[in-house]
Amino acid sequence: MNFMEDSMAHPPLGADALPLPAWKTVAATVSAVLLGLLFAVSGIWKITDPLGTATRMAQALVPAPLSLAVAIGFGVAEAASAVFLFVPRLRRWGAMLAGLMLVAFLVYFAIFYNTLRGQDCSCFPWIKRIVGPMFFISDGIMVLMAAAAWCWSRPSHGLRSAAVITSAVLVFSLVSYGVVAARETGVKAPDVIAVDGKAFSLQSGRFLIYFFDPECSHCLQAARDMTKYALRDVKVITVPTRLPQFSGQFLSDSGLRAAISSDYELLKKHFPFGDAPFAVAIENGRQKAALRQFDEREPAGELRKLGFIE
Repeated sequence: MNFMEDSMAHPPLGADALPLPAWKTVAATVSAVLLGLLFAVSGIWKITDPLGTATRMAQALVPAPLSLAVAIGFGVAEAASAVFLFVPRLRRWGAMLAGLMLVAFLVYFAIFYNTLRGQDCSCFPWIKRIVGPMFFISDGIMVLMAAAAWCWSRPSHGLRSAAVITSAVLVFSLVSYGVVAARETGVKAPDVIAVDGKAFSLQSGRFLIYFFDPECSHCLQAARDMTKYALRDVKVITVPTRLPQFSGQFLSDSGLRAAISSDYELLKKHFPFGDAPFAVAIENGRQKAALRQFDEREPAGELRKLGFIE
């Protein structure tokens, strides 16, 4: 009898083979679901607004030529990891992927802390997270949640399922980008908008519509850069996205000579975008280009191609 028992194959004993205490299972599940919700919202936001995300990436010092690829890549990774976290047999992989991204964010913002301190990290929609001590604390808590989901979940399995999910998210993100990019030109502008308190037509001539937030440092710097443009028969119209009472002070501080429109809602309906700064080049009532990147090269390069500046 002993000989037969010794000759039988037994499964290896280890931590993964032992039943986990109930509180660990609950902690892992709660951490995974909460983290999955956060990453789902963040990933879908990036995927459905890839150009706006690329702009925010550039503002966070990601090299402009790489900003779009980085935006789409992180959107896909965040959305895929969220799905993994929701599925018990894929949970460990999701926790590992989410944890690696969180650590990468922490390291990146630590390296550029002096430059990015006080700015919105633009990690999640509707939530303003300022780069500072609390940013690192909150991300540290999420790292601990990812660690709990990884340590106290069963080993993941199902590579084919994970590959299918990731592929589906990638295809969706590319389709989303294609749809957004297709809307970037040819959109008809409103026939008339209010400019400096008077009705103004956009149907004849060239116009640069600049959307700004009076409290946005990126918006202020972009406006200062635009004062250097040698415009060719182009009227600049600024549109405050909030706090319109400070529009005059914003133009004074930036030195930008431009008119002010109060039709923010109407213009955004025609030219949807995420965060300011944002601009639209219009010629004879039609959008020629949406301008989301503002740095030492853009939007000057695009405007030069359009013949809006010399």
